Amino acid sequence: MNRQVQFRLLLLLLVVGLIVVGVAFRDALSIGALERGFDDLGAWAPLVFMAAYAIATVAFMPGLVFTIAGGVLFGPVLGTLFSLTGATIGAMLAFLVARYVASDWVASRIGGRLGRLMKGVEREGWRFVAFTRLVPVFPFNLLNYALGLTRIGFLPYGVATFICMAPGAFAYTWVGHAGAETIAGGRSGIQAVLIALGLVAAVVFLPRLIRRVKHDPSLDSGNGSTSKPLESGDSR
Repeated sequence: MNRQVQFRLLLLLLVVGLIVVGVAFRDALSIGALERGFDDLGAWAPLVFMAAYAIATVAFMPGLVFTIAGGVLFGPVLGTLFSLTGATIGAMLAFLVARYVASDWVASRIGGRLGRLMKGVEREGWRFVAFTRLVPVFPFNLLNYALGLTRIGFLPYGVATFICMAPGAFAYTWVGHAGAETIAGGRSGIQAVLIALGLVAAVVFLPRLIRRVKHDPSLDSGNGSTSKPLESGDSR
C-alpha cells in the first residue's frame, strides 16, 4: 500500500470519526451552549467560532444553530461575516475531502442516469452551485460532499457558495441578534424582531421566486441549454 493510499484512508477515517462524533452530539448543540463557550474567549472568539463552524459543517452538525449564535455573539454584520466564512470553509473542506478520497473511484463506476445527472451538473458549474445554495433542494452538509465528486471547479464552487449563502446567513444571523435585543429589553428589541421576521420571510419566499423565474418559458426561448441541466439536477 503506497503512501497516497494510506493518506487517503487516514483522511477518510478522520472524517468518518468527525461525522460519528457530530451525529452523536448534535442534540447537545444549542445556542446557549455556544454562547457560554465563546463568551470567555475574548479576541480569539471570532477565529475559534469560524473554525468550529467549519468543523461542524464537515461533521454534519446543524449549521443553523451556529448562524443564529453568531448574531447573538457578534451582532448582525460581523455575525453574518463570521458565520458565512465558517460555513464556506467547512463546505470547501468537505468538497476537497470527497474529491481527493473518492472522486476517482466514483468516476470509474458511474453510468446511466447517474452519469447523465453528473454531466448535467458539471455543465452548469457554478450556476448549479448557486441554484442549490439559494434553493435548498438538497441537505447542505450532504451536498458539499456530493459536489466534490463532480468536476466542478473548486474556486467557482467556493465563490458561488459564499455569495449565494449570504442572504440566508444574514437573515438567520439577524434572528439571533433580534433574540439578544429582545432579552435586553427596549424598543430596539421589538424593531429587531420585526426586521428578523421580514428577512426570514424574504428568504423563505426566495426559492419560490427563483423556481418561477427558472421555469418561465420566455426565458428559455432564446437559449434552452442553460435550463435543462438545472432541471435534471433538481430531480429528486
